Amino acid sequence: MSDPELRFSVLGPVRAWRGGVEVDAGSPQQRLVLAVLLVAGGRVVSQDQLLDAVWGESRPRSAVGTLRTYVSRLRAALGAEVIASTGSGYALTAGTSDLAELDELARQGRHREALALWQGESLAGLDGGYAHAQRARLAERRLTLLERRLSEDVEAGRHAEVVTELTTLCAEHPVRERLACLLMLALYRSGRQAEAIGVFTDLRKLLAEELGVDPSPEPAELYQRIITADPGLCAEPGRGPGPRRRCRASSPRT
Repeated sequence: MSDPELRFSVLGPVRAWRGGVEVDAGSPQQRLVLAVLLVAGGRVVSQDQLLDAVWGESRPRSAVGTLRTYVSRLRAALGAEVIASTGSGYALTAGTSDLAELDELARQGRHREALALWQGESLAGLDGGYAHAQRARLAERRLTLLERRLSEDVEAGRHAEVVTELTTLCAEHPVRERLACLLMLALYRSGRQAEAIGVFTDLRKLLAEELGVDPSPEPAELYQRIITADPGLCAEPGRGPGPRRRCRASSPRT
């Protein structure tokens, strides 16, 4: 898709702009049709896929005709050339989207800029199984990017600055082991060894109670390195992997 004058967004409410002026994308169901085409990224979406996305198992007799009406209205609003008919399906052929920008920024490792693209909950205001599934998928992607950005912050020596943010995220996602590892490391590098050990203890207990499993090797190994005050865990801003200076770790609680 290429038309810098036409821009779309799904990382928040589904919206469209032409030349900086917002275009009315219509009713929630019509915007859902647009969202499906945007997520497809220029690939053809079959009529049946669109019908399933909009109505699921509650497809009315008039669904095919209504879908064609939605496509016609979107073409009228966005430009007749923007949505192409291909066989029994449709494809978005023009414009740029925040999803495409997200892909490019993530590919370049520009995680902070990628995260700034979100303008609230993805596909906000849209209902149905498709919308919920895509919302969950994009929420997971955002969380993964957030973990990468926080990892970069910790490795860059900003461990003390991100402890509060990591604490909040761990409370929201209590069995997400990567977040727990980042919080453990940030606390340890901030001289808070006992608290770092406490994070692992809480994680181990919760995993056992909720899922009936033990922590995976990553947090378990980090825990062992923390309780032995492994000097390799300590960071110096701007340095890559290798020997580190010793942290100012407190003695663990017994």
